[in-house]
Amino acid sequence: MSKVNVLVVDDASFIRDLVKKGLRDHFPGIQIEEATNGRKAQQMLARQPADLILCDWEMPEMSGLELLTWCRQQDELKKVPFIMVTSRGDKENVVQAIQAGVSDFIGKPFSNDQLTSKVKKALSRAGKLAALTSSAPKMLSTGAFANDSLAALTGGKADVIKSAAPAPAAAFQPPAAAAPRPSAAPAGQASGGRGQAQLRLPSGVLGCMIKALSLKDAHLVVRRGEPLPQVLESAVLDLEQGEGGEVARLNGYLHAIAALEPKPDSEWLQLTFRFVDRDPQKLDYLSRLIARGTAQKHFSPGA
Repeated sequence: MSKVNVLVVDDASFIRDLVKKGLRDHFPGIQIEEATNGRKAQQMLARQPADLILCDWEMPEMSGLELLTWCRQQDELKKVPFIMVTSRGDKENVVQAIQAGVSDFIGKPFSNDQLTSKVKKALSRAGKLAALTSSAPKMLSTGAFANDSLAALTGGKADVIKSAAPAPAAAFQPPAAAAPRPSAAPAGQASGGRGQAQLRLPSGVLGCMIKALSLKDAHLVVRRGEPLPQVLESAVLDLEQGEGGEVARLNGYLHAIAALEPKPDSEWLQLTFRFVDRDPQKLDYLSRLIARGTAQKHFSPGA
């Protein structure tokens, strides 16, 4: 069987691990390399071109867009499928990526089905899919990507999160914006909350109240719903500072989940959302937000 080489580029090790496991579970024999930013990826690709590149957008030293632009200027990389894996989904960013020659787009957070569907399409167009699918095992129709790390720790007994259906293969579609569920602050929490935000999970979008914020994590309050959020589930926290202010899309995972009230049927949950980004711009944004002593008073959902 011919080897297919994939390069995964992201400054967050947690995201790289999820992508690698998702690919290895579905594509036996696939060869995966990883880079922590665009600059290191550029050096690796200069030595050995890849058959597929899965790349984050916002990274230190060299962004995903800069790496994509460089790749399309290299003869041996001009036609290599390049999939942008990012929480940036607004029109301006999508247009930039298309103009630079991106092959496809995966919005964070994403399910295992969404990841493998995009990779299948990219490898099929490049004529590389047959080498992998000939020995691929049958896949269970689960959207368990968000819980892959938890499954690895629990022997596969983690609860399964149902994923959204993948976008039609024929169309290039950025992740659609979703309005947060309306959510009033629970009794006794309005004065202690620091602001509102939007938490994007593979299973849906939650409006949330920020109780505390640091460079390491955010403590959030959300209304209990179905399906329940899961520990180690990847997510994106959208924050906006002030009216018409700048928006930060922070990648991370749910580190802890607890009932806000001391009863099993608590209507409210407290989530600890741990950041995985190491992008200097995002850390600077968080620092300024913390220094101001408050999160935004109003949230305008971004793409």
